[in-house]
Amino acid sequence: MTANVAEEKTPAVPVWNDRAVSVSERVDALIGAMTLREKIAQLYGVWVGASDEGGDVAPHQHDMEEAVDLDVLLPAGLGQLTRPFGTAPVDPALGALSLMRSQARIAAENRFGIPALAHEECLAGFAAWGATAYPVPLSWGATFDPVLVRRMAAAIGRDMRAVGVHQGLAPVLDVVRDARWGRVEETIGEDPYLVATIGTAYVQGLESAGIVATLKHFVGYSASRAGRNLAPSSVGPRERADVLLPPFEMAVREGGARSVMHAYTDLDGIPAAADEDLLTGLLRDTWGFDGTVVADYFGIAFLTTLHAIAGDWADAAGAALRAGVDVELPTVKTFGTPLEEAVTDGRVPETLIDRALRRVLTQKTALGLLDADWTPLPPALTGADLDTPDTLRGSIDLDSPANRALARTLAEEAVVLLSNDGILPLTAPRRIALLGPNADEPTAVLGCYSFPQHIGVHHPHSPLGITLPTLRDTLTAEFPDAEFRAVRGTGIDDGDTSGIPEAVRAARDADIAVVVLGDRAGLFGRGTSGEGCDAESLALPGAQQHLLDALLDTGTPLVTVLLAGRPYALGRATDESAAIVQAFFPGEEGTHAIAGILAGRLNPSGRLPVSVPRTPGAQPTTYLGPRLAHANNVSNIDPTPAFPFGHGLTYTTFHWTDLTVDHHEAPTDGAFTLALTIRNTGRRPGTETVQLYLHDPVASVVQPLQRLIGYTRLTLDPGQARRLHVTVPADLASFTGRDGQRITEPGTLELRLASSSTQPHLTARLTLTGPQRHVDHTRHLHAAFVVGQEPVAQA
Repeated sequence: MTANVAEEKTPAVPVWNDRAVSVSERVDALIGAMTLREKIAQLYGVWVGASDEGGDVAPHQHDMEEAVDLDVLLPAGLGQLTRPFGTAPVDPALGALSLMRSQARIAAENRFGIPALAHEECLAGFAAWGATAYPVPLSWGATFDPVLVRRMAAAIGRDMRAVGVHQGLAPVLDVVRDARWGRVEETIGEDPYLVATIGTAYVQGLESAGIVATLKHFVGYSASRAGRNLAPSSVGPRERADVLLPPFEMAVREGGARSVMHAYTDLDGIPAAADEDLLTGLLRDTWGFDGTVVADYFGIAFLTTLHAIAGDWADAAGAALRAGVDVELPTVKTFGTPLEEAVTDGRVPETLIDRALRRVLTQKTALGLLDADWTPLPPALTGADLDTPDTLRGSIDLDSPANRALARTLAEEAVVLLSNDGILPLTAPRRIALLGPNADEPTAVLGCYSFPQHIGVHHPHSPLGITLPTLRDTLTAEFPDAEFRAVRGTGIDDGDTSGIPEAVRAARDADIAVVVLGDRAGLFGRGTSGEGCDAESLALPGAQQHLLDALLDTGTPLVTVLLAGRPYALGRATDESAAIVQAFFPGEEGTHAIAGILAGRLNPSGRLPVSVPRTPGAQPTTYLGPRLAHANNVSNIDPTPAFPFGHGLTYTTFHWTDLTVDHHEAPTDGAFTLALTIRNTGRRPGTETVQLYLHDPVASVVQPLQRLIGYTRLTLDPGQARRLHVTVPADLASFTGRDGQRITEPGTLELRLASSSTQPHLTARLTLTGPQRHVDHTRHLHAAFVVGQEPVAQA
């Protein structure tokens, strides 16, 4: 009897599969049982595409890499699957089935049953066919609304997790330094505090859904010379510390990001992928980051081919591992056979493999991928008939009504009204001329990392997968009794002026003309905005300025609408357009938002996350510059913007009064408390974005004239007023001193409460007292805004 019981006893669960054992013990036991080849296999991905028939994923053949043979690779295991949904159009349900079957195969073919971690792009929504295309990050910045961005990210994360994805390659935390750079649309703006707070909110939302958020690009990518993609970056240690690093610091400290992607660029001759001081010293030893560092695509190989600091693939792999890179993406190259041979011959110590592997396996354990009861079945396929794939087609909706409603709300808050002579909102015009290359273009609302523009353009016979109403569609719906005449006039960048005379005739015959200009998103020169689509100047692409000037000459009131990925100089239109509306690729619901603002159904509340230039050649410049970066009498170039950072009009007016300060002095480890009253003095509800800027008149190192240190949105009904209380820690005045340490020093400060970087309403002149104080990454990062619960009495 005893013998029979012993025979029937359930086999012991291996330590690494046992949830009752600590994560570190599980990971240590697994590492100890692995061969060198099995260890290395967990440190790279393979670029694949899901099958639209529900079969296994197939390796994606990229022109920068050799083909891979999964039959050869999989017995050793596999660290990541690269973009199974984001490589070709595939029905979401069949893609989920394909990923499920592939994961089952991967786990079955390696000794330890370890599945791969699947990652996807999610810069403006899950980059999959049929998924919601949200506004691009520059529009997130225009909302000044972290709470809304957090909700959006959580929705994106839930969709990704439902179909079996684990990691998202977002957000981009690069701070804009030159608006000619093609990837401006992917950024959140030109101010580090805005980028930090909005980006951290996105991280929190994505991570709340169980998706590993990936911060990119760490660090200095946006500071490339002349705005050229992947050009050398000229950044000193103080600019790096005070402008480029703070968004990453906040997202690690407050966002809980579990992954970081190194930048392609080098700073002062050290490529980020080989910078041990950056990826280990600062990121891990100082900030305490304990997640994974992943390579930007092909970035480790670039140490050989572009940076020339490594003589071969093995040297490149060793340099990246020493620096702190854990995972090679998008596919196996330097971390394959070259790395295995380098370890075997002693060029790379195996301890570096084990260090990276421990981080990778710890993350996989946290995701449940090593649990004994792990299943490849994704939540979205629970209960589905997996044996008949055709019945699954169309069963998973990645563009739900709730998603679209959220995308519309974000777009509505992101549209910026730059100027308005009173013509907006439009009052039932009878004849509307709708002009310009983006007026009737469905994809004009999409950025370069949206699925249709990133992948769909390579599959012209595949449907878009989402509904994209044009501005012509939505304006027609807003003004059903108006007569529309639509004329393209010119293309985005073709330079064709032959259609301009017809556009001029249409404008002259109309009561109001609406011209819709801007960009076409694309990649590597296939667009006017996007990765590798850098601009020589900030003049409108092609012949669009010619069209704009010709329409201004007609005398018909002209509303200029921009659907773009970066700000552009508008020439005469800056002063002569009846109104200017700026939208930064506002996503699939963006034209509803624009039409609603033009019609007055919506009140504009967006604020500029980047300055709009007055002239096309005064780059690089942002509002965040010292005195010599602004207009002065030692240069004939005036970089003063046409519309400054933080600017945005509404359909109402606000009055700011009654500033009080509890104490005008505080120690360098103290805080100031201010209060003010804001009243809506107009006839419509509206939202004011209260911006808090710090000006340090005299400092031990050169400082920007001012910098944003806090903000809040305040929505008020007509006549309504609220008392706003603001607590400002002295830490917010800190900067990197002469010795490279962050300090708060005594002296006079100005705190400016403003509706834009050039429109302060109330200013408090305050003094920090006591000794100079060193602060670090544990310092206070935010001012606290509290809105009084009781309304302020009518004056």
